[in-house]
Amino acid sequence: MASEMESSLETSFSSSGAVSGASVFLPPARSRIFKIIVIGDSNVGKTCLTYRFCAGRFPDRTEATIGVDFRERAVEIDEERIKIQLWDTAGQERFRKSMVQHYYRNVHAVVFVYDMTNMASFHSLPSWIEECKQHLLANDIPRILVGNKCDLRNAIQVPTDLAQKFADTHSMPLFETSAKNPNDNDHVEAIFMTLAHKLKSHKPLMLSQPPDNGIILKPEPKPAMTCWC
Repeated sequence: MASEMESSLETSFSSSGAVSGASVFLPPARSRIFKIIVIGDSNVGKTCLTYRFCAGRFPDRTEATIGVDFRERAVEIDEERIKIQLWDTAGQERFRKSMVQHYYRNVHAVVFVYDMTNMASFHSLPSWIEECKQHLLANDIPRILVGNKCDLRNAIQVPTDLAQKFADTHSMPLFETSAKNPNDNDHVEAIFMTLAHKLKSHKPLMLSQPPDNGIILKPEPKPAMTCWC
């Protein structure tokens, strides 16, 4: 698995001016590239989350992703330059068939996203997890669960305790956030930077032991929990 977890290397060349009539070339600058895929149903906010992290703001216009959307941001971790590539796929199957094989190739981490105001998007999570298995993603690839749109407090359908049980069952950390609320910008930043730090150190981003009792996804008559983001 070490070879799969090793990031890609990008090499760029730059040259300085001539010295004593001879051109001097600097050694190639290398930066590790981590490919993180962001998956979930349509309209859960995948594109907005990736845009918020890479551009630092909520997009002025949002349209349904057709096929695959790709964004990249360079960061420095422990004085090393890292490129984070976020691959955002269309949630609708008819837009994904032609791209899905390429989408799952050389993946370093997975972000599962659901809409906290839409219980159906939460119920779809097992099918997205199963798709990852079908494309032979190794179990030790870091995965996290993100509940988006926590700013819509009066419309919350997925309580935090239900989402936390599901995350625990699948050995994933849970984050609840809002791509739209500017006050949550640091929180969106923390989600992807946490992944980047873990990938750089090659430490698994999973709980040590999954709980004994799994969770069956069924709507429960529980009141919406206050978002802790």
